[in-house]
Amino acid sequence: MTYQEAVNYILEIPKFTKKNDREHTRAFLSCLGDPQEHMKVIHVAGTNGKGSVCAYLDGMLRSEGKRTGLFTSPHLVKMNERIVIGGARISDAQFRAVFEKTRKAVRLMEREGLAHPTFFEFLFGMALAAFAEAGTEYAVIETGLGGRLDATSAVESPAVCVITSIGFDHMEYLGHTLGEIAGEKAGIIRPGVPVFYAQTAEESDSVIARTAEERGSFCKKIGKDAYEILEIRDKHIAFSCSSAYYGNTTWKLNNTGIYQPGNAMLALEVMRYLFGENGHPERWRAALKDLKWAGRMEEVLPDVYVDGAHNISAVEAFTESVPGDGRENIILFSAVQDKDYEKMAECLCRKKAAALYVVTHIDDSRGAAAQRLADIFRKYTEQPVIVKESVKEALAYALDIQGGRRIYCLGSLYLAGRIKGLVQEER
Repeated sequence: MTYQEAVNYILEIPKFTKKNDREHTRAFLSCLGDPQEHMKVIHVAGTNGKGSVCAYLDGMLRSEGKRTGLFTSPHLVKMNERIVIGGARISDAQFRAVFEKTRKAVRLMEREGLAHPTFFEFLFGMALAAFAEAGTEYAVIETGLGGRLDATSAVESPAVCVITSIGFDHMEYLGHTLGEIAGEKAGIIRPGVPVFYAQTAEESDSVIARTAEERGSFCKKIGKDAYEILEIRDKHIAFSCSSAYYGNTTWKLNNTGIYQPGNAMLALEVMRYLFGENGHPERWRAALKDLKWAGRMEEVLPDVYVDGAHNISAVEAFTESVPGDGRENIILFSAVQDKDYEKMAECLCRKKAAALYVVTHIDDSRGAAAQRLADIFRKYTEQPVIVKESVKEALAYALDIQGGRRIYCLGSLYLAGRIKGLVQEER
């Protein structure tokens, strides 16, 4: 079987299966030989910042000489981006091999009368199997959706649980208040397993803290006072840490997102817990400075950035990160139908994030219509709103009129992936 045939098989899974419970996922992992038992799992949930925190943890763990596995979603261009070992995504050949191993386990399950794993469960099983085979010591695992019912919660004894900022997203599944959403995210907390979480709002913070107390877990909130942003310059953001543990030095991130120091601080506190006085903050500092995380304020062409902001809290954070008054910016925007894209559009226009908006349609059944997006933007801005029916046309148009201005592409990770794919095709 070729790599593409394996990918096609996985893409077809949603057509013949349904969401399974945690016990089913545990049975699946058992058929794979319980690979999760051979590594220390760092389990990460939250609304925004999960991928960045996972990437920071992976980079710093590698700086300590640890063999790591990193499982994140979604992928932007290629499916094997989701499974990273030792800082490198697995090759097509490795992907094929672990796919075959996982499919054999699924056949065993089906012979025992168990349902086929879902799309996400299958990839999660592949990742753990790949990590175990590679002898990884630490596996950094990002939840897919929520936490309490997520397939990744089939890992019963993680080393640490991490919860990033809480915001409004996937409300049809997770609830319509920050407290309800936090309750689902806090579902990853296991009895006696320490949990670190990012301060968001009292409504959500209290739910996480209470859940940890009920389960007898050490709990630490990482507040906004744990760090101070010093400057944003030369495509880096610099910050200092309040604790003397990290030394009286400046830390830099290869990113200008104003929210990223908070993500980095959360990851740093997990590292501090894991390594204590045996840790090497100077190595962590070097790892963070060099690390790039795809799709998060990522410069894919000169002055062309893709950002994965796809809910209102992420878009608000994006507007706070954009330099200047917006007059030198072009926004290229698209979204999927089940997101609150009207609030995202209103925020972008209210904050005057751009002098020109280009809206487009993602080539996916869930993609919102470009004309519908344009009508919404025009409710909130008098700036020009240009409609292009395909992402390729939209990018070409934005580049044609760029004229030294910055182009920011956001609204959906699908959009970020499509633009990255188009850029790679041209190289």
